[in-house]
Amino acid sequence: MDRSKFHILEDGCQAFGVTLTEKQIEQFEKYYELLVEWNKVMNLTGITEFDEVMQKHFVDSVAAAEYVEMEKINSLIDVGTGAGFPGIPLKIVYPHLQVTLLDSLNKRIKFLDEVVDNLGLTGIETVHGRAEDAAKKAEYREQFDLSVSRAVANLASLTEYCLPFVKVGGKFVSYKSVSVDEEIAQSKKAVYVLGGEIGKVEKFHLPGSDMERALVVVEKKRSTPKKYPRKAGMPTKEPLA
Repeated sequence: MDRSKFHILEDGCQAFGVTLTEKQIEQFEKYYELLVEWNKVMNLTGITEFDEVMQKHFVDSVAAAEYVEMEKINSLIDVGTGAGFPGIPLKIVYPHLQVTLLDSLNKRIKFLDEVVDNLGLTGIETVHGRAEDAAKKAEYREQFDLSVSRAVANLASLTEYCLPFVKVGGKFVSYKSVSVDEEIAQSKKAVYVLGGEIGKVEKFHLPGSDMERALVVVEKKRSTPKKYPRKAGMPTKEPLA
């Protein structure tokens, strides 16, 4: 394997304190190949060029490693995982994680199953369902050390989708663009009502690029009231603001 073509991936991960093994690089390469192959028949991503996927999907996903002590995290749920970001890259980099990938579209789940199988990943499950329904189930509610999401929704809605999965003492990390300050201000009521508190907001440049990104870390302080999340669609239509 020619490792030189993975310099963007390796250098980017290194910037977040992660050194990749040859096996991990091979897993990222297989992941990329499957992503491009499946993307021809279903809409997984608008980004398919090799270096761009390495940077904008894989390195971006690993960014949480810089701001969360991943070695102390045992269980992680990726809500609205789509093509598997950030859950699968984090699983590749931290094999000890018990990972749950949740998505509402069954054909994406089939893609994710194919990736998990081809990459030889263990300790990872895919779940087909909506966050509003899954978060009501005992096997998922407040069972995770960390919830992550790169899904496109405002922070108030995302917190209602994601925080019910998190144990008291755990964290929810939302991957955002740098222009997140207004969203944070508008989400404070939702975060509080759902049992959370905004911890840190980390703004950074994606390594090797001029792309500005932000990670919003919400800490789970109290148990989420049983009535949340509300029924399907409500968190998006009527955010708790």
